[in-house]
Amino acid sequence: MGQKTIVEKAINTLKFVSVDGVQTANSGHPGLPMGTAGIGYAVYMKCLQFNPKNPKWFNRDRFILSGGHGSMLAYSLLHLTGYDLPLEELKSFRQWGSITPGHPEYGLTPGIEVTTGPLGQGFSNGVGMAIAEAHLAAEFNRPGHQIVDHYIYAIVTDGDLMEGIASEAASLAGHLKLGKLIYFYDDNRISIDGPTDLAFTEDRAARFEAYGWHVTRVDDPFDVDALVSAVEAAKADPRPSLIVVRTTIGHGLPTVQGTEEAHGTPPGWDEIEQAKKNAGWPTEPRFYIPDDVREHFLSKVTEGQALEAAWEQKINAYQAAYPELAAEFLRRMRGELPDGWEEAIPEFPPDAKGMATRAASGKVLNAIARVLPELMGGSADLAPSNKTWIDNELDFQSEHPEGRNMHFGVREHAMGAIVNGMAVHGGLLVYGATFLVFSDYMRGAIRLSALSKYPSIWVFTHDSIGVGEDGPTHQPVEHVTSLRTIPGLVMLRPSDANETAQAWRYAIQHEGPVALALTRQNTATIDREIYTSAEELEKGAYVLADFGEGMPELILMASGSEVDLVLKAGENLAAEGVNVRVVSFPSWELFKIQDKTYQDSVLPPVIKKRLAIEAGVTLGWERWVGDQGVVIGIDRFGASAPQPVVMKAYGLTVANVTEQALKMLRQEHD
Repeated sequence: MGQKTIVEKAINTLKFVSVDGVQTANSGHPGLPMGTAGIGYAVYMKCLQFNPKNPKWFNRDRFILSGGHGSMLAYSLLHLTGYDLPLEELKSFRQWGSITPGHPEYGLTPGIEVTTGPLGQGFSNGVGMAIAEAHLAAEFNRPGHQIVDHYIYAIVTDGDLMEGIASEAASLAGHLKLGKLIYFYDDNRISIDGPTDLAFTEDRAARFEAYGWHVTRVDDPFDVDALVSAVEAAKADPRPSLIVVRTTIGHGLPTVQGTEEAHGTPPGWDEIEQAKKNAGWPTEPRFYIPDDVREHFLSKVTEGQALEAAWEQKINAYQAAYPELAAEFLRRMRGELPDGWEEAIPEFPPDAKGMATRAASGKVLNAIARVLPELMGGSADLAPSNKTWIDNELDFQSEHPEGRNMHFGVREHAMGAIVNGMAVHGGLLVYGATFLVFSDYMRGAIRLSALSKYPSIWVFTHDSIGVGEDGPTHQPVEHVTSLRTIPGLVMLRPSDANETAQAWRYAIQHEGPVALALTRQNTATIDREIYTSAEELEKGAYVLADFGEGMPELILMASGSEVDLVLKAGENLAAEGVNVRVVSFPSWELFKIQDKTYQDSVLPPVIKKRLAIEAGVTLGWERWVGDQGVVIGIDRFGASAPQPVVMKAYGLTVANVTEQALKMLRQEHD
């Protein structure tokens, strides 16, 4: 059998296994797999370096199906090339308990590199991966020892390119000259509403050329030789590459190909049967894989194992030539932290004036960066305000990719997805920063970091109406609560410099995403010789102080800068003979996972009088204060005025907390 014939059969196998999966589920998207099966074949069989028996081999090329709705193409490729993805899982596509969900999910299906589906996210994740590859290569490669050397491929769609996040990421990728980035653009010119010219008529190739990308075109999506030649041209160019491939959505489906009906609707068995007949393909059995095609695809197992073995030999030679550097590289690849790194975390002395928690964060970041060389990140054009610059380190640029400071530009949404890509790549600890109010711009990426358990660290400063004169457009009130609603995201709002240090300690070690909400205004550094250690932050809430003798009559609780208010109010109440407990509450998420015994020790059920204060919406605090409690918060937008004026106007003062507490107690006695 000629090679051309086996290639044609292999591509037809990808097409029809994929469409059989969609129709069996009676749900899914047949259009992309049918139209891009040739691209998928060319990438996996001719371009991609990977080992199906070790999906986490570090120096593998990465492949991202950014148009995640076409997930059956990815599952078909993974199954056929020998990943641990049985055919039965493809037959259970989109069903309960399967590892073949409707859109690819990182950590669920072997070989899936990132979670995709929300368009533009995968595109931007790949940019983050390319940054990570370039940085690690600059840090560890030496002449004759190219131990970090891999590419990032993706199939991106019309929808991806319409999304603003992809434009942001493409602009940055072009500026950074990320030459290891090779994207195939599925240019089928169809979206759900119909032809893309309803809303998308610019010259996409010219747009990417303007971004600084290398752009080529392939007219036939099933011309494997042409696709591979385009990849070789991309590799020879120092810029990121977009290969524009003119495709037909649902190719081969006789009545719906080339139309919006092929996008997200199962075509029906009659349509599929006719498509198979037209292609000279058996109509039965479904999920048919010819023996010679299976053998052809499985050649990637042997090839992949040989590639990894050759890389291991490179590592051995590298260890002999550069033993210390190799030890550091292998530590990073294992995801281990260096011994004693926590000793670098600073402790801050008591200080009534204190400092903004964003300033404390900057000091902690720089202290731990000296012992954690894998720590890398940056800001959406707000580094001086976010305090996220690593001193005495370069910024990451094409001229010096060893730099650890990222300039993301004013691109919050892309920053979020790029950070996710950097974090999931391996070898780095990554953070991204902006003002808390702009977390809305990157919520899609934050949500995916939580869903996928990416170890991304989100640094959000200017966390309340304490922003002052900038006014309500820049004063977050709903944002902390909103972020708390994302399952799997740990939200930390530290009260002072030492809680901020412990927040970083937690974030570095946590295996999923963590968000830090930090103040612009100063907050007192609490005397930890008198009050409870800030190390208790990891429990989410803890008793900071008990004033008076015996059982407390009242519990005051707060997060962030408002902890200082309740502590001073507690002192005032104690002076009036009130037994009062003060609770620092930096994280609802961490407190919720503590056992009930601990929770009850902090918030005893018998104490019904509870008052919480937070410079944000009150929603959610009712869980902690109960039906007899009071919450002082902000259920409206802020105002433009100096910070002390705004805080007083909204009742965020020691005097008001004290007054409200006494009012609660008087009501009880009355």
